[in-house]
Amino acid sequence: MTQNLTLVQAVSNGLHDKMAEDDDVIVMGEDVGKNGGVFRATEGLYDEYGDERVIDTPLAESGIIGTAIGMAAYGLKPVPEIQFSGFMYPAFDQIVSHAARLRTRSRGKYEVPMVLRAPMGGGIRAPESHSESKEAFYIHEAGLKVVIPSTPHDTKGLLISAIDDPDPVIFLEPKKIYRSFREEVPDGTYEVPLGEAAVRREGTDISVFTWGAMTRPTLEAAEDLEEEIDVEVVDLRTLSPLDTDAIVESFQKTGRAAVVHEAPRTGGLGAEITAIIQEEALLYQEAPVKRITGFDVPYPLYALEDYYLPEPARIAHGIREAVDF
Repeated sequence: MTQNLTLVQAVSNGLHDKMAEDDDVIVMGEDVGKNGGVFRATEGLYDEYGDERVIDTPLAESGIIGTAIGMAAYGLKPVPEIQFSGFMYPAFDQIVSHAARLRTRSRGKYEVPMVLRAPMGGGIRAPESHSESKEAFYIHEAGLKVVIPSTPHDTKGLLISAIDDPDPVIFLEPKKIYRSFREEVPDGTYEVPLGEAAVRREGTDISVFTWGAMTRPTLEAAEDLEEEIDVEVVDLRTLSPLDTDAIVESFQKTGRAAVVHEAPRTGGLGAEITAIIQEEALLYQEAPVKRITGFDVPYPLYALEDYYLPEPARIAHGIREAVDF
């Protein structure tokens, strides 16, 4: 059996199913209980599982994550929510100094099976600090896994895999596509493996690597170009660990590449993917790798939001430039 769900409903469905299966799963965060979460991702959990497993916390991000780390170290599987990824910075020290390091620091005595969920990215006309796309911060930190899904099916399967993972996972949910489309999602628990990319569109002329909310406009650009350029679109899904084999395999087939992400360009994951191609597949390269990204500025307010985010026309222009080199 399946249900036709939006991405945020897939988050909720995955949490419901996993909490029913495993009594160690705990949900916690600001307004996640009686209110059901700022985006309603935790709606119904409080009524079903009560206040010992669905915990409303004070507005104190460092305290939420610090408490979750302690719970995880002693055998629970906490899933803390930070309402927007732009508010994770007060908890940054807990994430990088403790969650990421506890396994190494304790020589394997303690694991931290914690999934930190946070809506991320722009596209919903939110105020300042609500549209951050700073996945590079967490990719850079050894000991953390970083996931950004792009479809409801993957969202539920990746979330369940993350909850079952023995190490801390940063699970960033692109809120621009929280409710923009639906997809059939299986009932019950199932896993989409962490660390595996998905080829969303086969092609032979250029490989375009992307993830999260940028996957759909990239596919739209590929469709717009189909009469002149055969575009392969690879959705990376897990950004750490990165599916290097999928990147290299696709590039060896096409010889050209572009990376599409909404984060600022400098120091973004596009630069790392470009370096991987240089190191692993230089002799296949026909053109410089094109980066189609957000800009190196604070995320803009409403009037410039559409200009900041890569959209199909800008993505198609970048792909055409890479192919015409």
